[in-house]
Amino acid sequence: MLVLGIRPDVIRASLLIKQLKHVLGDAFVFVWSGQHYSANLRDVFFSQLQVPQPDHQVDVDISNETRFIASLTEGLSELVVREKPAFCGFLGDTNTVLGSLACAAHNVPIFHIEGCMRSYDWRMPEEKYRTVIDHLSDVIYAYLPAYKRQGEAEGLDARSIVVTGNPIVDVLQYYFISGRIRMSSEDFSAMLSAHHLDATSFVLMTAHRRENVDNRASLEVILELVRTCPFPVVFPASYRTQRSLREFGLARPHNLLLIDPIGYIEFLELLSAARYVMTDSGTVVEEAAILGVPSIQMRSSTERPEVYECGASVKFDPHAPSAFQTTRQSHESAIKLRDTRWHHGLGDGNASELILNDMLSRLGGTLPIRGHDPRGSSKPYQRNWM
Repeated sequence: MLVLGIRPDVIRASLLIKQLKHVLGDAFVFVWSGQHYSANLRDVFFSQLQVPQPDHQVDVDISNETRFIASLTEGLSELVVREKPAFCGFLGDTNTVLGSLACAAHNVPIFHIEGCMRSYDWRMPEEKYRTVIDHLSDVIYAYLPAYKRQGEAEGLDARSIVVTGNPIVDVLQYYFISGRIRMSSEDFSAMLSAHHLDATSFVLMTAHRRENVDNRASLEVILELVRTCPFPVVFPASYRTQRSLREFGLARPHNLLLIDPIGYIEFLELLSAARYVMTDSGTVVEEAAILGVPSIQMRSSTERPEVYECGASVKFDPHAPSAFQTTRQSHESAIKLRDTRWHHGLGDGNASELILNDMLSRLGGTLPIRGHDPRGSSKPYQRNWM
């Protein structure tokens, strides 16, 4: 069983989902948590990436975070009892991964894709969530050796952490760089014309993190970052972000083009053509680094420092006291990055295959699921389900 809930999950796991369904057929159960529930935020991504539709969608209460987590845990518990999965997987650090508590309650082995990332900022709910699921998991798929070392430093069993590379590299290579899902030049030009954009002089933006969009002060700073941008800024805004802008009564800068969420093909075309991207998304900064597009990362802290280390990204902290004074400097730095080259170091494009083969090997019993011996012995032990 694999449980996902937001569109970046669908993107990152798209190749893995298709292969699991191809190899295992009905023995693979795909569950949607309902965290992203509108057609813009889910269905278009399944269709564009040709990902099989979920077998089940949990009936969740989306009225607030706590009720979502509670109803998800209850709904997943019922599914786990009914389906009796050999093991159950989650990806990332969203509210959805707390559904792993249902698996833990029924002693179903858990695997976590995107494990051992750490921002070391305990104010972030995502930091809490990713830490919880890593310590519940029997197998952790960590993208980079540095992430594995972070997990080991917390006392996680090194034998249960598999370094895979980042599957977003595989996805971009398979779908976009290869040309499988590219827009025609005519359609792309028509999309730009519809928004009155020049093909070489716009900036793309995304913002969705609750510490940014649910906070009036930080959202004002982000709008100032937009206002001081020397280019038009295209912002496919989530409905949550649009609601915050309305409720706070914030005026839009003259150079901001606010549009509804768009499909993945359209987003990648805009990203690849943009001068740079301003974002608080972990996935988008990785996609930008892979495609050679600079980014301004609108976050106080990140679990993905590699984009800074390779020279692909500029940090902008909307919560810093000096944020209003550094907006123009951030744009200048991003513009300079446009003429540089970097090696993203996120993987070789084989992560999805490596994860798939490791999963199938464990299902076949040739690789153990390891964990800490409760008796304190250093001797590895094997779960009963194997």
